[in-house]
Amino acid sequence: MSDHPAAKPKPDLLKWGLWGAALFGVAAVLYIIVQASTNPGSASDLKAAAKGEMAKLTFPKDATAAPATSFYDPAGQPTRLADHKGKVLVVNFWATWCPPCIAEMPTLAKLATEFEGRPLEVIPISIDRAQDQDKARAFIAQHSPLKFYSEPSAKLPFALSPPAAGMPTTVIYGPDGVELARLSGEADWSGKDAKALMDKALAAR
Repeated sequence: MSDHPAAKPKPDLLKWGLWGAALFGVAAVLYIIVQASTNPGSASDLKAAAKGEMAKLTFPKDATAAPATSFYDPAGQPTRLADHKGKVLVVNFWATWCPPCIAEMPTLAKLATEFEGRPLEVIPISIDRAQDQDKARAFIAQHSPLKFYSEPSAKLPFALSPPAAGMPTTVIYGPDGVELARLSGEADWSGKDAKALMDKALAAR
């Protein structure tokens, strides 16, 4: 048996070992926080929130970016959906010759009012023919705070993947410009079901 006692860890090594373990723990916690903040929600979360009036929503199997097809902004200048990235977009394709489109527009105006000041934008895009644009503009003017957007060639709704099935069609895009969900036909966008869905979409930013 050795007469020498077992060597004890040097204080400096022990101190650095403890610091290393602490830093590793902090890094692990930070990683979890960052993951949660960058991806707090998912498509399944949004789908779970699609209840009541919003149960008519359909969800894409594959993430698809908004078409690059241009349309006209309220000033009559060409714009694209990609120019509006950074917000949750509620894009509504409509026309004055479409009774369900006319019926649901006041509810879209209420949705826009409900979420004023938050990173959500309702974009109603008229596909009325050029000769009917004044009529469409006047109609939107009655539904503040909505703004008038137009696409008289009607190419944009059919550039969607898959193309719009008819009018109205409302497509919800995430801040990254990728389609989250869509609804074909008329809906009440002013109720608690739509609000809950938009809250969920905003939480997943």
